[in-house]
Amino acid sequence: MTVALIAGEGSLPEIIASRLAQSGDKPLVYAFREDIEALAANAGAVVPLDGARLALALGDMVSRGVRQVMLAGLIPKKLMYRPEMMDEMAASLLGGLSERDDHSLLGAIVALFENSGMEVLGYRNLLKDLLAGKGRIAGRAPSEAEVTDAAYGAKIAREVLPLSFGQSLVISGRAVVAVEAMEGTDEAISRAGTLCREGVLVKMIKPGQDERYDLPVVGSRTLRSMAAAKLTCLAIHAGWTLVLDPDKFGRTAMEAGISVIGIDY
Repeated sequence: MTVALIAGEGSLPEIIASRLAQSGDKPLVYAFREDIEALAANAGAVVPLDGARLALALGDMVSRGVRQVMLAGLIPKKLMYRPEMMDEMAASLLGGLSERDDHSLLGAIVALFENSGMEVLGYRNLLKDLLAGKGRIAGRAPSEAEVTDAAYGAKIAREVLPLSFGQSLVISGRAVVAVEAMEGTDEAISRAGTLCREGVLVKMIKPGQDERYDLPVVGSRTLRSMAAAKLTCLAIHAGWTLVLDPDKFGRTAMEAGISVIGIDY
C-alpha cells in the first residue's frame, strides 16, 4: 500500500476509499473518527487515531512505505482547543502558526507530509462525476428573489473567503443572516433558522484554494438541516462543489421543496 487516506467524519472518505479500491489501489486509512466499519470494507488496513496524533500517523506511514496521501472528511477545527487530544508534534505545529484559520492549519499539515517525501493528492479528478454543474441541479426551479440572493451571497463570499472563513453564508432579502466559521455548516444553518425564513444557503470555495483539500461538499444531510431551518434554496459553487449520492440528494430536495442551483462568482 503506497496511498494513505486521512479520513475525517462524513461519507466523503468512504466514497474516496471505494473509488481507490475499484481502481485496484486499496488505501491505508488513518481514521479521525469512531465509525471505521464503512471505511474498512475498501481499505487495505485501518489505523484508528484518537485525536491529532501526527507523530503516530507520520511514523506509521514512513514505516509502511507510503508515497502518496489524501485528506478528506470533517476533522473539527475546535480540536485545537483540546490540548489533551494533540501529541507533541501536533502541538508544535499549531504553536508555530502565526494564523490558525482553516487554510493555515491544513496547509501546515500538507507541508508536513511533503517535507517527509510524500505527495499530497487531490480527489477532485477522482470524483468528477459528483461535481455540481451550473444552473438548476435538483428540486424545484428557483424564484427570482432566490436567484438575486444567491448572486448577492456569491459577491459577499468572494470578499470574505480570502480571510479563510465564510465558506457557507445564509442570505435573505439581500442581507447576510449567518456566516459559517469554526462551528460548521449545520450549526450556521440552525442559527439562521432562528432569525429568518425562506433564506438561501450559499456555499462557495475560496478563490485560489488549493484543490487538494477542503472542497465544499453537500448531501442530503445539508438539505435536511435547511428544511428544519425553513431555508428554501441552496446555491453551490459550480465545478467545485461535490454532491454526495446525487440520486438521494435529488429526491430529498424535491421532497423538501428546496431549489438547488450551481453558480459561480
